[in-house]
Amino acid sequence: MLPGLAVFAVIAIVLLFIVVLDRGLFRPLGRVMAEREAAIKSAQQMAEAAATRAREAAAEFERTTRAAQAEVYREMDENRRRASEQRVELMAKTREEVDATVAEAGARVKAQADEARMRLEKEADALGEAIVERVLGRKAS
Repeated sequence: MLPGLAVFAVIAIVLLFIVVLDRGLFRPLGRVMAEREAAIKSAQQMAEAAATRAREAAAEFERTTRAAQAEVYREMDENRRRASEQRVELMAKTREEVDATVAEAGARVKAQADEARMRLEKEADALGEAIVERVLGRKAS
């Protein structure tokens, strides 16, 4: 029992159909799918690389910002220290000026008081002599 020629023809047509489908459909479809998978992997790698660069840039920005803030705070502290020193110097200078002014005013008041005391003594003497002259009618010796 040998199969007939029709069976061989069907087998030949099926084999030919398999070869045509493999070369015309399955291989190109596999190649497109492989290319898409490679493109997806490449895009994922690029996205990961970009995310890594973005994280590094953000970290660098944060470091730079912290360094700038530290510098600003240091400068502010230095300015505050200098202002405090200037305030202390100004206060000391003002105290010296006030002390000098008070001493000068005290000396002037003392001089004026001494002068007034001497005038009062002279006037008292003159007044005393005038009273004696009026009472006695002559100059006191």
